Amino acid sequence: MKAKENIKANWPVMVLLILGLSTIIFPLYMTIVIAFKNPSDMTTTISGILSLPKSWSLDNFRQAMEITDFWHSLGYSLLITSITIVLCILLHSMIGYVLGRTRAKSKFYNFIYLFIVSGMFVPFAILMMPLAKQTAVMHLGNWVGVILLYVVFYMPMNILLYSGYLVNIPTALEEAARVDGASTWKTYWSIIFPIMKPMHATVAVITALAVWNDVMTPLVIMAGSGTNTLPLAQLNFQTQFGTNYNLAFASYLLSLIPILIFYVICQKQILNGVVNGAVK
Repeated sequence: MKAKENIKANWPVMVLLILGLSTIIFPLYMTIVIAFKNPSDMTTTISGILSLPKSWSLDNFRQAMEITDFWHSLGYSLLITSITIVLCILLHSMIGYVLGRTRAKSKFYNFIYLFIVSGMFVPFAILMMPLAKQTAVMHLGNWVGVILLYVVFYMPMNILLYSGYLVNIPTALEEAARVDGASTWKTYWSIIFPIMKPMHATVAVITALAVWNDVMTPLVIMAGSGTNTLPLAQLNFQTQFGTNYNLAFASYLLSLIPILIFYVICQKQILNGVVNGAVK
């Protein structure tokens, strides 16, 4: 009886979960089906679009890799994403630690914290043209300039996350380290930084997803440099007269695999952090 009552009480939640799951499964199904279809199998009817391929072929993936120069573009995407993640974790965690521990005691540091976090509300469209001009003047219209901009763009959100996570870390640990003669620098790297491992994973996933899927920043900054990331190379499938959906969706699946593997690896750390926090 209790089980039936729980099911009846939770049916709105179950409906919302089913609807949310369908918004993920249906587009993924469409992507896989269209990626394996031949262009001749594509029809304008709904049944023709939703139907399974008559013959499963990998030709679309081969052509997509040739058009996008897949391995070259993948290399630049991995390079930009990995360096950005490392810099964000190292720099933003230190800044978040300083502001998280001092903003409650000092109005100056609280102002700095609010000033940085307010950067989340500045749209990229406003900064786009000034940044393009500035990076060109500074000879940073390349992947190095893109990485520097990413580190700045994601600073507000990451500092907000790190500062919020520090609330769960007792200051007694740092006080004990100072009694033992440890400096602030050593205390941070030996005690605080390892404890924030779940938040490092969270920041890494959020940053990686944003950088990996971003088109506008590389398009504006690296235009004409001859360097393409995967999202930038995938624009080749969109022309003035239409889009080759078969090749485009095949390319999307190829670019999904690396970031999906990265997310699965980091997800374990995020779940461990949630469980440990609940136990505490």
